[in-house]
Amino acid sequence: MSESHILGHKGEELAVSHLVKKGYKILHRNWKSGRKELDIVAENDDYVVFIEVKTRTYDLNIPPDSPVKFEKEKSMIYAANSYIQKYNISKEARFDVIKIVTEGKNYKIEHIENAFYPTLR
Repeated sequence: MSESHILGHKGEELAVSHLVKKGYKILHRNWKSGRKELDIVAENDDYVVFIEVKTRTYDLNIPPDSPVKFEKEKSMIYAANSYIQKYNISKEARFDVIKIVTEGKNYKIEHIENAFYPTLR
């Protein structure tokens, strides 16, 4: 497994732990629809939440707060639609991003609820 895959896996583990502590129910991890993937699918109150996890190592030259790119948004929306249809979800959908920056054994988590809204562009 490559270093970036290990870092990504570690980030997803931290994100799941963070979500569970906040009362989210984890439904699926790494759910796929064709080539599209959702890192985490969870329930929170009246929402089904589709979550992208971005994990980075601390580097002064790379801003950790770069947004999710439009292509990734489209990919998540496509996969979320497939998920909603497959599992006959009636709850409102929400798209969140969890950003994790690691430095050694330390890390910082930022959970952005409603990070973007599905639009027709």
